[in-house]
Amino acid sequence: MKVTILREELLPALQIANGVVERRQTLPILSNLLVNAGPKGLQLTGTDMEVELSVHIDKPQQDGGDITLPARKLLDICRTLPEGATLNFQGDGDRMTLKSGKSRFTLSTLPAQEFPLIEMADRVAEFKLPQSALKNLLDRTAFAMAQQDVRYYLNGLLLEAGPDWVRAVATDGHRLALCECAAKGSKGKPGGIIVPRKGVLELIRLLDDVDDEIDVEISNNHIRVDLGDFRFTSKLIDGKFPDYDRVIPKEGDKPLLADRELVRQGLIRASILSNEKYRGVRLSLKKNSLRALAHNPEQEEAEEEMEVEYSGEDMEVGFNVSYLLDALGIIQSDQVHITITDPSSSALILPEGEGSCKYVVMPMRL
Repeated sequence: MKVTILREELLPALQIANGVVERRQTLPILSNLLVNAGPKGLQLTGTDMEVELSVHIDKPQQDGGDITLPARKLLDICRTLPEGATLNFQGDGDRMTLKSGKSRFTLSTLPAQEFPLIEMADRVAEFKLPQSALKNLLDRTAFAMAQQDVRYYLNGLLLEAGPDWVRAVATDGHRLALCECAAKGSKGKPGGIIVPRKGVLELIRLLDDVDDEIDVEISNNHIRVDLGDFRFTSKLIDGKFPDYDRVIPKEGDKPLLADRELVRQGLIRASILSNEKYRGVRLSLKKNSLRALAHNPEQEEAEEEMEVEYSGEDMEVGFNVSYLLDALGIIQSDQVHITITDPSSSALILPEGEGSCKYVVMPMRL
């Protein structure tokens, strides 16, 4: 096997493929990248057996073959070589020699047939949408995913596809984020799948804010996203996602209308003196006024008063301020509608003029 390639052609692909390779592996081959070289070009594949990422480089090779190479070491070598360097790989048994200028490296290899590729079963559904649309969906909801929750189905994000729409929903049991966008070319049975947390974060890293259309394929156990030169595959979480419609409050007839940044900055200041563990802040609503009150075990107190448009009943309700700030930070509109029906009800936060996204934060006792 012989491969010749410029550093600038190989380095971006190595950086992408290394994104799914864990530093500590139970199987040695999972620390390697699968390299397929041939007349159609080079393909690099990394996996942790949950998420798989393949990158294609349009650089045909005459004397090709398949081998696995140490992912992190190869990336570090390529990164530290000078710009414009030409890399020459030559395989010899269980060793691969890499020469570039006056530099020479000998890397250990493992057989390509031992590399655990993810096999996609027959697809049950597929749809198309712009890269930017999928990125926007994930960006606006992923923050609400749980981390290492015993309810394993919360450690991921629900993707639902309908005849002409795609919806993303994430919740950790204390807050919920939902966003929807248009899609086309939907085939197969509509329904929902749960993409694991690592897969969601990796997909966000890969997606660009461009209008290029991408294909999303779904099987019973996997999701695959074809991004042209990249192909992302992830296992799905086998579980039943909660019935999120039941926990989303109805929009009230007298919601609070406020300047998003004004409220966000007020909550940030109030949160400085909140309890560091529970992050509780009490919101007091009165006519055209929103007050945020916080205190901590050191008997310190903070109070912020903000002008808002509100004509509902007077009430006080406690929230985890971090959850409110996360939602307000991800919303892009200048104004927000906040509905709180009573002190025991969740807050429904809606960006003004954007009916496609909803955010729910459950109250807490203070």
